[in-house]
Amino acid sequence: MDSLTQAALGAAVGVATLGRRTAVWKAAAWGALWGTLPDLDAFIDHGDPVRNMTLHRGDSHALFWLTLLAPGLGALAARVHGEWGHWRRWWLAAWLCLVTHPLLDWMTVYGTQLLRPFTDTPYGVGSVFIIDPLYTVPLLLGVGAACVSRSRGLGLNALALGLSTAYLGWSVAAQAQVRAVAEAELARRGVVATQLLVTPTPFNTVLWRVVAVTPEAYHEGFRSLLDEGAGMHFDRFERGAALEAPLAGVWAADRMRWFTRGVYALSTVGDEARITDLRMGQEPHYSFSFAVARHDGQRWLPLDVPASRGGRPADLKPALQWLWRRLQGEPLPPPR
Repeated sequence: MDSLTQAALGAAVGVATLGRRTAVWKAAAWGALWGTLPDLDAFIDHGDPVRNMTLHRGDSHALFWLTLLAPGLGALAARVHGEWGHWRRWWLAAWLCLVTHPLLDWMTVYGTQLLRPFTDTPYGVGSVFIIDPLYTVPLLLGVGAACVSRSRGLGLNALALGLSTAYLGWSVAAQAQVRAVAEAELARRGVVATQLLVTPTPFNTVLWRVVAVTPEAYHEGFRSLLDEGAGMHFDRFERGAALEAPLAGVWAADRMRWFTRGVYALSTVGDEARITDLRMGQEPHYSFSFAVARHDGQRWLPLDVPASRGGRPADLKPALQWLWRRLQGEPLPPPR
């Protein structure tokens, strides 16, 4: 999730855990810091954009390493504020603020390597978008209420945590409902998907994007919970299957195949071969697309350093207008 959300979650968890044992502002400040700490790995340059992408949410988001880090951070805060008698509670607060960060990231589609060093598998439920005000705003209001009035605010902060957590549960239920509709429509069309992605569009859990991947193509469709009828429309796009064999063994392409869990497309632009993560964005604009090889006239040669080719539309206004209208159930084709 975005940094504001992670800081808000950390602050809310810190306030809820420490309660009346320390000043609310101390609990909120340390909680926000600890809740943001795992994302400092974004400032590490691993040498190329593919490594930077696939190593983000790695060791810094591993539950094992964060658990080992928590006692020292809790002891530091207790020592700084002269509250050594509550050291164990500070330790618990630090641990909860740290581990709720990757657990929240797990709810997004990106891929969080929660179980390092035992496995580097990237996990992602994909039921919430990276920025969702309906999750974040209650946390901000709860922490704000606790800072204004501890007597009433602690209860409101706990309520906000409960509401935000319930919202995550709602997102999983909504995702399952849309998945069922998509599976039925794909079966009716005779599309046998090797991978089926169901993830919300930006800032909400009402309008969902569905990507069905087959060996030769991918099919993109959208479903709002406010849509009438049981069907869905899908657009079909070529997946660049002819490039699979030539790019086999190209490290950057293999790495992206693994990280995306098969939800990718290959393409050529000029003499470049590209691999695109189909999970984040929508046709034809994707956040993560990389040039991984160049054709010398006879064969594909891996680039020494992959190049980032992802991006957003130059003008976001039409996309946001479509998003708002489509969210309300209006059967509009997506902007291309």
